[in-house]
Amino acid sequence: MAASITLDDVYKARRVINRHLPRTPLIHSSALSKKLGFESYVKCENVLPTGAFKVRGGINLVSRLSDEEKRSGVIAASTGNHGQSIAYAASKFGIRAVIGMPENSNPDKVEAIKNFGAFVKFHGSDFDEARTWVEEEAKRKGYRYIHSANEPLLIAGVGTLYLEIMEDIPEVDAMLVPVGGGSGAASACIVAKTINPKVKVIGVQAEKAPAVYLSWKKKERIETEEANTFAEGLATRVPFALTLNILNRMLDDIILVSEEEMKRAILILLEATHQLAEGAGAASVAAAFKIREKLYGKKVALPLTGGNLTLKDLDGIFKEFF
Repeated sequence: MAASITLDDVYKARRVINRHLPRTPLIHSSALSKKLGFESYVKCENVLPTGAFKVRGGINLVSRLSDEEKRSGVIAASTGNHGQSIAYAASKFGIRAVIGMPENSNPDKVEAIKNFGAFVKFHGSDFDEARTWVEEEAKRKGYRYIHSANEPLLIAGVGTLYLEIMEDIPEVDAMLVPVGGGSGAASACIVAKTINPKVKVIGVQAEKAPAVYLSWKKKERIETEEANTFAEGLATRVPFALTLNILNRMLDDIILVSEEEMKRAILILLEATHQLAEGAGAASVAAAFKIREKLYGKKVALPLTGGNLTLKDLDGIFKEFF
């Protein structure tokens, strides 16, 4: 898939997004910095209306749909946060939205999508099975299909998160970015590398959902049979063409984190910053502890990409560690 996304596209996206979303806080945590051995800055995307960063892309893309696309309605596949993004944006612009989700999806995210006015349809056991149904349904019904990653306007919108980081800490040395479909890491590369090529952008995937990690390492598209991580925002079995191409060209490194490491990071974030993260949202902090010796003394951005953790899951994490 050929597409060129530039820093200028991100600036254009910001002009749209600023009319609908607040700038999110960037917390310098002394407690977390002390634990890690470097200056850590947590970007709190959990305070956005959907509780996650993806709404930036949803607003940018949906606001630019043609009149015909708006009349046709939109459809998307999601484990939760992309679905909330599209549902929220569609509600803002008066557009019908259908979200295909895996069975046994995060119930809080399902309810939030419904509360934004979208229709939820359950199909398959994981994201990629839901995505297959959505792609077929889009052809059958004529919806505008909004892919979770292969959308230049979505990536440009998400890039505003990293533009804010670069403005708030222009001397940042590194960013650790969770990777599911890859829109966040791809946009981080585009923004950071254009403004300052010396900034290291490091992707983070779950050990139990390593499709992008394996593909990036071998520079060829590799699908996995399973994606059994509790961090639904990272639970993809199939790498996507547009974002993988950007990551192959621009990403400095990618590492894997375990389920235990992400759960522990959730608790650390809660204690050190008083911010709630879901599994994917805590992945950057989990990775920071894993490679902290390499980052010693540096300034590092840790995007808390989402905070949509259920009380049941939070209770389970507490019981696991205490």
